[in-house]
Amino acid sequence: MWSELLPGVLERAHRSDFYRSRFGARPPQASPGEFARIPLTTKDDLRARYPFGMVAVPRRDLASYHESSGTSVGGATGSFHTAGDWEEMLDRFERGRQDLTDADTVLVRVPYAMVTIGHQVHGAARRAGALVVPADARSTAMTHRRVLGLLRDLRVTVAAALPTEPLLWAACAQLLGESPRAYAPDLRMIVATGEPLSAARRRRIAHLWDCDVTVSYGNSECGSNLAGECPHGTLHLWADRYLPEVLDPDTGTTAPQGRGRLVVTTLRREAMPLVRYDTGDAVELSYDPCPCGWALPSVRVLGRWEQGVRIEGRRLFVSEVEEAVYALPPELGVLFWRAHAHEGALTVRVEAEPSVADRVESLLKAEVERLAGPGCAVQVLAPGTLVDREELVRSSHIAKPRYLSSGPGAPSGLMYPAPAAAGAPS
Repeated sequence: MWSELLPGVLERAHRSDFYRSRFGARPPQASPGEFARIPLTTKDDLRARYPFGMVAVPRRDLASYHESSGTSVGGATGSFHTAGDWEEMLDRFERGRQDLTDADTVLVRVPYAMVTIGHQVHGAARRAGALVVPADARSTAMTHRRVLGLLRDLRVTVAAALPTEPLLWAACAQLLGESPRAYAPDLRMIVATGEPLSAARRRRIAHLWDCDVTVSYGNSECGSNLAGECPHGTLHLWADRYLPEVLDPDTGTTAPQGRGRLVVTTLRREAMPLVRYDTGDAVELSYDPCPCGWALPSVRVLGRWEQGVRIEGRRLFVSEVEEAVYALPPELGVLFWRAHAHEGALTVRVEAEPSVADRVESLLKAEVERLAGPGCAVQVLAPGTLVDREELVRSSHIAKPRYLSSGPGAPSGLMYPAPAAAGAPS
């Protein structure tokens, strides 16, 4: 399939200023050997050609412009889409197991500006005939307390959000003296997107809200949704829409599967075709059979490669530390954490009530040492240290938290909902 589509992909890409400059007078051949010699496209390439240097269609054919959330080093990257790109994007999203219908009320609690995912969920919900609640994650009017009210009053059945959000809602509900489920009696599913989600955190969210949790993985510059879940809950990369490669950053070589940085070539993109684009995401990609029968690789998203830390001779990613934290028994009540690596040792900080602090420290330390070796430390902090509960009720701002950091000195600015002060590490 890829061999049939690649000539057209390279021809479309050659219509952009960037790839015309890179390829020369004509696009390269789509043979495996010549394709593998094409240099990787990077986020810096996109930034350097801002705004229109990557566009491969006439300006009149462009339907929308978006940017990434800017969480990678170097800032946001731009992305254009045609109307046809949007149809194809919604088709990919609808493949996932969220199964939206006209009986659903869908709360969209992700940013609408400037990323694509909010518009994608909104569009897919409307195509299904669902009622949409556009509870933008960056609106000053949409506090966490307000979100709880909407979940309850509008009988929301599906909520799309960063995986951090349902934990913040749960803490807010508890502060207000209610269980999370009391605010969401009809909630059947949370669609988690925008951050890696470990199996343990997924189980914790499902336990808190007594509902199913599904994952949508992607990024704005590639056309949003790169992967979705099959009926068995396995995250599959849409390899009929993207040609995936796994890059070993140490050797610069790529393989069809394995552990490394995800590189993709867009197979159907019109406005902004990308050839061998280095997403910067650390993944594990596998073609092992799945019970669903889909002929698509499974993908485990580990985090941003650049944000991994070196511990015990290996690179450790945020989802791996997260797995250890949320493997703690739910009755211990641990919701929030941060970790910092320095001089080969990892320190994990979590919030817990004093009555269970010793047990939390003992259990988590065993998990952290299994993961990152001896010499690692666990600090159990009083509730409200990482997430100020009173500010949680008042705040409306949500940024992606930086859970795992490294370097001399632990970072400040640990508050989840509020942006870090100017000049403070995030």
